[in-house]
Amino acid sequence: MKIVHVLSAALLPLTLGACTTAPPTRTEAPVPPQWQTPLPHNGSLTDLANWWREQGDPLLAQLVEAAQTASPNVATARSRIVQSRADRVAAGAALAPTLDAAASVSRANQQAAQPIGTTSQGGLQSAWEIDLFGGGRATRNAAEERLAGARANWHDARVAVAAEVANQYYSLRSCEQLLAVARLDAASREDTARLTGLSADAGFQAPATAALARASAAESKSRATLQRALCDIDIKTLVALTAIDEPELRARLLAGTPAAPPAPAIAALPAQVLAQRPDVFSAEREVAAASFEVGSAQAQRYPRLSLQGSIGRANLRSSGGENSQFDTWSIGPLALTLPIFDGGRRSANVDAAKARYDAAVVSYRASARRAVSEVEQALVNLNSAAERSADAQVSLDGYRVAFRAAEDRYKNGLGSLLELEDARRTRLAAENAVVTLQRERSAASVALYRAAGGGWTATPN
Repeated sequence: MKIVHVLSAALLPLTLGACTTAPPTRTEAPVPPQWQTPLPHNGSLTDLANWWREQGDPLLAQLVEAAQTASPNVATARSRIVQSRADRVAAGAALAPTLDAAASVSRANQQAAQPIGTTSQGGLQSAWEIDLFGGGRATRNAAEERLAGARANWHDARVAVAAEVANQYYSLRSCEQLLAVARLDAASREDTARLTGLSADAGFQAPATAALARASAAESKSRATLQRALCDIDIKTLVALTAIDEPELRARLLAGTPAAPPAPAIAALPAQVLAQRPDVFSAEREVAAASFEVGSAQAQRYPRLSLQGSIGRANLRSSGGENSQFDTWSIGPLALTLPIFDGGRRSANVDAAKARYDAAVVSYRASARRAVSEVEQALVNLNSAAERSADAQVSLDGYRVAFRAAEDRYKNGLGSLLELEDARRTRLAAENAVVTLQRERSAASVALYRAAGGGWTATPN
């Protein structure tokens, strides 16, 4: 009967194993099933590069690939994946029994009447803490969720680098266009200053008019010099992002043919955008991990059951030459630990885990709202730039005609220099406006790519 009572007490926790801890379910943030879909580019560097190749500019794809390799942020995100994977392996290993090898040698005289002997033994020792209430499983599941979040953050780092390189590249190409406009304007003003100087020397123009023409030419030349410096700064920024030597990068830029990004398939974007946001995906995984950690903390408040055992072989050699060998083994103890008093430590750990869970839910909701906001802002900017582009081009065409007419009148002595400079100024502003709108559209396209979590795929009809 005593044996029956002892076994009943030892096996009581096993009957309670069905009452495992359940994670909290207080979150009101819905989790759409499509958020479990694969990340854009299929999580592949090759697919990421192909997305940028489809933008019509091979050099941009090359720069993105180089930046992926050189980026410290991508390297850091990759190391976090390794750390998270190691944490998951460790958490999973805690659920399995441990097995250690042990060996020892001792020499002693146990009884005065017996000779001194040397005892050597070796064997295996095993220990296992039975996961009755799911605390170990909850810890393992939390580690798996954080591993999935680390992978999403790695993709987010790659997308961020690609977007940064694309923005810088389009900025450089716009700068080059503005530089070309500035140089043409400087050449035009220089030609006007030369003609005005000849006319003033012949007495057909006042000296003040010639001075005004020279001042206008000098101002335009200074503007072109400043624009060239801005382009050089953009190139050096690209050098830092891609780790490509500056001479090689300049050679590639000269050989490449810049192309504006194509208009995105906006109609296909809203249905997929949240599924492709690595930050939203990672925030969702953090909520799940924090939920599992609540269960793990709750499991620490319940009984713990552990089992130990060993098996080995021993050899006893006495100083008299006698030698004996024998096997050893043991099962147990089967130990049951019942927490009684800990000063509120376990309860405080549960409260802290619940607080972390609540914080993760708040962060998750904020990530979802931010995703929607960023997509909407990018769409507004993209549509605005597209709508203004047509008007800006019409305006530029009109100002070009007006400038040519004013220039012809001035050369034929029918117009004043002030009229010519006013027409030139409005034409220059229109030229810059068209280039600036192209830059805005490129920036909005990249922002939409970034807001979508890294590109999108049109849904078949």
